[in-house]
Amino acid sequence: MENQENPMRKIKMEKVVLSIGGTGEELEKGFKLLKILTGRTPAKTISRKRIPSLGVRPKLEVGAVVTIRKNHIETLKKMLTPIDNILKKKQISENSFSFGVKEYIEIPGIEYQRDIGIRGLDVTVMFERAGRRVRLKKIKRGKIPKKQKITKEEIIKFMEENFNTKFI
Repeated sequence: MENQENPMRKIKMEKVVLSIGGTGEELEKGFKLLKILTGRTPAKTISRKRIPSLGVRPKLEVGAVVTIRKNHIETLKKMLTPIDNILKKKQISENSFSFGVKEYIEIPGIEYQRDIGIRGLDVTVMFERAGRRVRLKKIKRGKIPKKQKITKEEIIKFMEENFNTKFI
């Protein structure tokens, strides 16, 4: 028999999360930007703590977030073009990696919006393996071993093979 790869060890992209932080008018501009980029309505994030130096109080809206699960591959390809498909190794953590886009006008197919101005956004990509639901389900919840988590090296290999991404 041939040496076949274990299907339970296969890595897949779970979701891509786009987020923008800000308060007041800046948050509304970010909200509009995420709506234009994805065509979906973003959710607003609310602070829980008081941080006087930043002017943040509890229950203040401080950000907007959109989670993309269906056509996340096309979205990720679009978001990688402004950074020239180059990521730093320190941007990778266990099961995910994140990077920032400085100006949304560098994303292909997106034009400058006068009412939004020039804004940036953060992109987070989450990975998973088969069997992750065992940890998340409500009834008969189980534990997942450490080997089920996705390491930095596996994420680097996946991104180089599928998206031709370079890592510094």
